[in-house]
Amino acid sequence: MTCHVCGTSCRKFGSYGRAKIQRYRCNVCRKTFSDLKPESPIGEMRIPFEKAGQAIACLLEGCSIRSVERLVNLNRNTIMRLLLIAGVRSARLMDAKMRRLKLKYLQLDEIWTFVQKKKRNRRSDDPPEFGDAWVFVALDEETKLIPAFFVGKRIKADTNMFLWDLYNRLDGRTQITTDGLHHYEEGVPVSFGLDVDFAQLIKLFDHGQFDSPEGRYSPSPIAEVISKVRLGDPDPDHISTSFVERSNLTMRQQMRRFTRLTLGFSKRLSHLKAAVALHLGFYNFCRVHSTLRVTPAMEAGLTDHIWSIRELLEAGA
Repeated sequence: MTCHVCGTSCRKFGSYGRAKIQRYRCNVCRKTFSDLKPESPIGEMRIPFEKAGQAIACLLEGCSIRSVERLVNLNRNTIMRLLLIAGVRSARLMDAKMRRLKLKYLQLDEIWTFVQKKKRNRRSDDPPEFGDAWVFVALDEETKLIPAFFVGKRIKADTNMFLWDLYNRLDGRTQITTDGLHHYEEGVPVSFGLDVDFAQLIKLFDHGQFDSPEGRYSPSPIAEVISKVRLGDPDPDHISTSFVERSNLTMRQQMRRFTRLTLGFSKRLSHLKAAVALHLGFYNFCRVHSTLRVTPAMEAGLTDHIWSIRELLEAGA
C-alpha cells in the first residue's frame, strides 16, 4: 500500500468498524488512512449482494416478504430495507432515463390496491395514507415502454400530477387513450395543451351477476364500449387501452401486494411505492418482453442490452 501524501510504502495499522476495514500508517509522514471500499449496489447493508439479488429476484417474481424470508434465509426487516433501497434507486433511474421520449400512442390506466386497510374500513383517526391506493400507469403501444407512473388517490389533484409528469417526459406530439375517469377529460388538455390527440374509451359493465354468491369474485362482462374523441384527431385504429390493461395484469401477478384476497397487501405507502418502482424499472430494463423479444427500453432506444439487477441498482445509485 502506498501513502496518499508522500507516496512511500505503508504498513498495516489495525482495523476498525464491524466490517473490519483495514487501516494503514505511513512509515515516513506517519499519516493513517484506510481502504476505500467501492460503493455497494445495496448501499451500506452488510449482506452479500448475491443473497440480496436472490431476495430482489424473489420479490420480482411475486413472492411475499415472509416467503422470501424462508427462501433466502434473511430477516424480513432486512428484506424490507432492501426493498426500499432498490425501489428508490429504480425510481431515480427511471426519472433520469425517461426524458425527451418520442412515443406515438400512449395508453393510460389505473390499477387499484390498498394500504393497511380498505377504504370502507378506515377510521377518522387513521393516517391519510391508509385506505385505497391507485397506481396511474402510462404505456406506449409500440415499444411497450412505461415512461411514467404515479402512486396516489384516484382524485383530480393526483391525476393532474401524473399527467404533468408524463408531459415533461415526452418530446413531440402524441396520441393518448384513457379509460372513462372523468378527471382525464379536463386534466389532459390542461397538461398537454393542443399538442395532443386525446380520446377516451369508456367501458360499461353488467354487474347483475353479482346478485348470486357464485358470481361475487367473477369479472363483470362488458355490456358496451363507447369511444369518445376529446381533443385533436386521434387515429381510430389506436384508440385502445388493451396493452396497458394487460400490463396491469402483469403487475398484479408479479407483485404479491397486489394479489387479491391475501394477507400480502401493503402495510405502508412507502413500501408500496418502492415495490412499484422496482417492478417497473425491472420491467423496462431487465425483463425481455415476450412479443418484442427485447426489453422495452431496448425497443425504445434507451439502451442496447438487457440489464441485470446489479446494473439496475448501480445505475440508480
